[in-house]
Amino acid sequence: MTKTIFGDLEALLEHTDSKFSLVNIATKRARQLNNWIRVQQTPPTERREFFASEPLVDQASINPNKPVSIALDEIADGRIAYKRTKEGIK
Repeated sequence: MTKTIFGDLEALLEHTDSKFSLVNIATKRARQLNNWIRVQQTPPTERREFFASEPLVDQASINPNKPVSIALDEIADGRIAYKRTKEGIK
């Protein structure tokens, strides 16, 4: 099975309540993954405390230079949970 660049939009929307939520969830998760990528590229002796959540999908099959694609794959797999609040998405 081949994937398109951003996966199947309908499959992604099954895990969110709107396209707006999908964009917000993917953005927030991509930032977390970007921190993880940055920590991985830093020598262990220079690492500080970062919130760096590693990918929830198979790390052998991802391109670490594409955090948005990784985030969308995680959403499509149903691995990202979110809660809508008055302040935004948590």
